[in-house]
Amino acid sequence: MSENKKIYFCAICNIESGTCNEDCKFCTQSVRYKADIQRYKRKEIEQIVQEAKRAKKNKAVGFCLVTAGKGLDDKRLAFVCEAARAVKKENLGLKLIACNGTATLEQLKELKAAGVDNYNHNLETSRNFYKNICTTHEWDERYQTLLNAKEAGLKLVCGGIFGLGETQEDRVSMLEAIASLDPMTVPLNFFHPNEALPIVKNSVSKEEAFKLIELAKQMLPNAHKIMIAGGREVMFGEEQYDVFKHGANSIVIGDYLTTAGKTPEDEIQAVIDAGYEIASECDKK
Repeated sequence: MSENKKIYFCAICNIESGTCNEDCKFCTQSVRYKADIQRYKRKEIEQIVQEAKRAKKNKAVGFCLVTAGKGLDDKRLAFVCEAARAVKKENLGLKLIACNGTATLEQLKELKAAGVDNYNHNLETSRNFYKNICTTHEWDERYQTLLNAKEAGLKLVCGGIFGLGETQEDRVSMLEAIASLDPMTVPLNFFHPNEALPIVKNSVSKEEAFKLIELAKQMLPNAHKIMIAGGREVMFGEEQYDVFKHGANSIVIGDYLTTAGKTPEDEIQAVIDAGYEIASECDKK
């Protein structure tokens, strides 16, 4: 079977939810918008380990530890490291990903020492448009975090979100910035409207979304995985597995951060029924 028929699954573990003080207009995790989501400070380590085991059972090759908030502080860093060590101790064969916002070189080195393989931090949109969706921190901080992650020896997972009111020029600019970082995986998210958020609707059509996946594939030829992440079901509906025909080769299995996905059993069967093979191990890049 050819490489583009092999699909990679990644699972997300929301280990700290809904506690963010930033004002990102697309994000229900912000306390400012009072979205109706589950909020908690720390998930129990044993629960995180159990979720990692389920992720492996559900054919995920990557497992992402996600925290809410602008970035890492001492307490959050210690918590993520504890969770990472606990998961790694199980020898599940999962690539461990941390997604914890802005971080210094020293913090990222600590994550790597704890067993984290990859760091996920999205640029979200273009540098020029960013001020329209977030005023509490700068786009440049995000880019610097990714440079720090590379220097720390972590592989990069870096993408963005479409449908925030940005122009096509902004989308190209974002993809150019992502390409400059040479990430291993590029998660493409499509804005999922929520009545609590300032952004009312997604400005991207389904046809445009398919073309954006093709554009990302074209502009990021070195990326091992083009992942379709948040908003997949809402954007593509019954045609969601057509994303693979347009250049994607990875999806999130199970639930997202604050929204539910398909059951893993249904997802696995649907991917197989669509004629694809599910990858059993991650890349070696």
